[in-house]
Amino acid sequence: MNGTLRPIITIDEEKCDGCGNCVPACVEGALRIVNGKARLVKQSFCDGLGACLGDCPQGALHVVQSEVEAYDEPGVLAYLDSAAPDKVAGHIAHLAAHGIASSRAGAHAFAACPSVQPRILPDERGEAGPLVRVQEIGLVAPEWERQPAPAAPEQRNELRQWPVQLHLVPPNAPYFQGAELTLIADCVPFATPDFHSRFLKNSAVAVGCPKLDDGNAYVHKLTQILLASDIRSLRVAYMEVPCCRGLLFIAQQAVAASGKQVPLDPVLVGIGV
Repeated sequence: MNGTLRPIITIDEEKCDGCGNCVPACVEGALRIVNGKARLVKQSFCDGLGACLGDCPQGALHVVQSEVEAYDEPGVLAYLDSAAPDKVAGHIAHLAAHGIASSRAGAHAFAACPSVQPRILPDERGEAGPLVRVQEIGLVAPEWERQPAPAAPEQRNELRQWPVQLHLVPPNAPYFQGAELTLIADCVPFATPDFHSRFLKNSAVAVGCPKLDDGNAYVHKLTQILLASDIRSLRVAYMEVPCCRGLLFIAQQAVAASGKQVPLDPVLVGIGV
């Protein structure tokens, strides 16, 4: 078999307890419970986008780069049509959230916002990649109708600490003591024009990616921060794409592991259109 190097879900069988939460979370139908464990039943059905990551209470799911069967989106649609037609719309919406037009939906996957026109751009090799697409978002208007965008008011820099990356921050850093802490997915600043005033003002911060980074290490580090500091509240800012929900799950695990009654405030950030 000639494989394609691409992202795909892998399952840590030692951690998997067979709860089945990942099965409905996978909008392609690529996961099932077999002999008490989650199994990837068809490589070509897994898009590697990680919609199931935030639904595993044991942290047994990870996205890895591996040489496997190419993703078969038409095959997924054919399977869903026959086995789970109620999932087709969710599958198309899932791809659209990642800037990928379904082979069935095409540009209509973005029809909810007629002023937004997605363009599928080639990857750095000059060809369309097998899975990940880039979505360029912009207003569609005739040249004569376009007006210069109003100048944004100057915003104050509200950053009060360094470093900010969750792997790098010391658990006992003085800026955590008695602080309100905001855990931020690293794509959030790009989708939030008022990011400094909304998320950084009067708050300590920690930044990470629940899809590409080590979620278990993040749970451990965040637990250490909660134990070492009198954190007053924990706000979690994450993107609307499904895989980003894993950041909220990381925060929930850390609060539970710390044994502290820390108020948790999830903030879902939409893709700015």
